[in-house]
Amino acid sequence: MSMLNADRHTRTQHLLDSAVTLARLPGIAVEVRTGHQTWYGSAGMADTAAHRPRHPEDRFRIGSITKTFVATVMLQLAAENELDLDEPIGKRLPGLVRGNGHDGDAVTVRQLLNHTSGIFNYTLDQQALNQHDRHPPELLVQIAVAHPPHFAPGTSWAYSNTNYILAGLIIEQVTGRPLAEEIDHRISRPLQLPATYLPSGDDPTIHGRHVRHYTRLNISGADAETHDATEFDPSLFWAAGAMISTTGDLARFLQALLGGQLLPPALQHEMFATVPTTNWIPTAEYGLGISSLDLPHRGKAWGMGGATFGSWTYAYGTRDGKHIIVANVNGDWADDRWEDPIGILTDLLHTELGASTTTTPPLPDNA
Repeated sequence: MSMLNADRHTRTQHLLDSAVTLARLPGIAVEVRTGHQTWYGSAGMADTAAHRPRHPEDRFRIGSITKTFVATVMLQLAAENELDLDEPIGKRLPGLVRGNGHDGDAVTVRQLLNHTSGIFNYTLDQQALNQHDRHPPELLVQIAVAHPPHFAPGTSWAYSNTNYILAGLIIEQVTGRPLAEEIDHRISRPLQLPATYLPSGDDPTIHGRHVRHYTRLNISGADAETHDATEFDPSLFWAAGAMISTTGDLARFLQALLGGQLLPPALQHEMFATVPTTNWIPTAEYGLGISSLDLPHRGKAWGMGGATFGSWTYAYGTRDGKHIIVANVNGDWADDRWEDPIGILTDLLHTELGASTTTTPPLPDNA
């Protein structure tokens, strides 16, 4: 290991320790890949009741990093001429996106993947979601189209989980197979990611060794009550954010994606063609299921973040895939100088990939 990498890892470990001692997070883990070298660091607990430390094999919910997997599958289908990125989604899902100003014939597949469709984000209607015991994807779309669109297709940008619910449905329509099987067949098995999967239906469990997920339900303050949110209905998020993985699996996936192993050059170019974002992360741009963040004096980092109940994750790397960092915290708050875990994750990103440790504002609650 080079002296430069050793120094970076020392500062990274200090941040991990601070996340537990100062921010009072239950636990945090990081995997860094530099070329063929791998470094893993952690602090705190995977399970506070059992006093079990975090471990490289621990699985966790990855939230919106699911979108990067879904977009990769969609782009593979485009490379195989099974669909066109600029075809209307109404061609594949006739009549599903209709009403209150929504028109599936005016929205393209590309606009789903880069969040320029304008389709209402169903997770903003928590009241409607709470009225149902089960949440099949078609219901999530119905909740979305009960509201007017955010804007006309292609005229602006807004993060919408509905976009990826629709993308998942299109993949199933084109392939004739469940989305979970398609992700496993095209990504998890070829890359040997044994801990990476999309849960089936409303299965609330995390299979295999995993961390407990802790939440304060958006209540601030060190005295806020902590709840165990490890098990819940993943169908609430499905193709938009329900996948499960590990730091090592995510690092291998991102290394392969950035390194050009999963997409041919033409589709790789399509994925990394970004648009400006609005009301999201400062300096961020969004491609097709992937985002870029500015790194001081180092250009851009490429990848995705994910936040779900009690589990927040960053997976980013350099454009060539030669330097990757994946970090996860199994809590959704942060005390001391950080507003929430995204501040800590961003500090880790800049420590390993950049030349600064300044914090950025948090992701919105629909990330």
